Amino acid sequence: MKISLADLRKNYTQGGLTEEEIYQNPFEQFRHWFEQALESQILEPNAMTLATVNEAGKPTARIVLLKNLDEKGFVFFTNYESKKGQNIAVNPFGCLVFLWGELERQVRVEGKIEKITPEESDQYFHSRPIGSQLGAHISPQSQIIPNREYLDNRLQEVTQQYQNQTIPRPSHWGGYRLVPDAIEFWQGRENRLHDRLEYRLNDNKQWQIVRLAP
Repeated sequence: MKISLADLRKNYTQGGLTEEEIYQNPFEQFRHWFEQALESQILEPNAMTLATVNEAGKPTARIVLLKNLDEKGFVFFTNYESKKGQNIAVNPFGCLVFLWGELERQVRVEGKIEKITPEESDQYFHSRPIGSQLGAHISPQSQIIPNREYLDNRLQEVTQQYQNQTIPRPSHWGGYRLVPDAIEFWQGRENRLHDRLEYRLNDNKQWQIVRLAP
């Protein structure tokens, strides 16, 4: 490696984050930052790292896409039989991380993960492109497959099967909602003295804001 990893560093200078300027509701604060990420034309600003833990306490993480946000939580869709689906089934707690590097920002979300209703999953499934609907039927996500031809052949079979028909949502595919109990907003600052403001849900289901050391 020609470049020393230890020498890679960036000085964060775009701004700060104070208690006086943030919204009292974390969902409003997230929407505000997300709109700024959209305006900045960041590639896939709804991409988020999802971390889950299996029954043995071993964590895994991957990128998924945020597809809905309301006062209940953050919604994403996947195969229920995937590795993350299996993890959620035995340990329904997870963490999301958004990285908007161009804005020198991160958002971390912790909470419990639950399935959304079948009706909500149906509605989103039928809004997807036809190819994506077929893909949900084809892929045994996270399982070992023999080669690429396996997927190509399955695509031909399923395309023919549902030709001129409404494609049903497979029972193994649908949405999850991460219901947060903590949301942290991180803004890069000079000298690595970053701003970290965290919303914590107290026993009375009220959000409290605390500042964390960088």
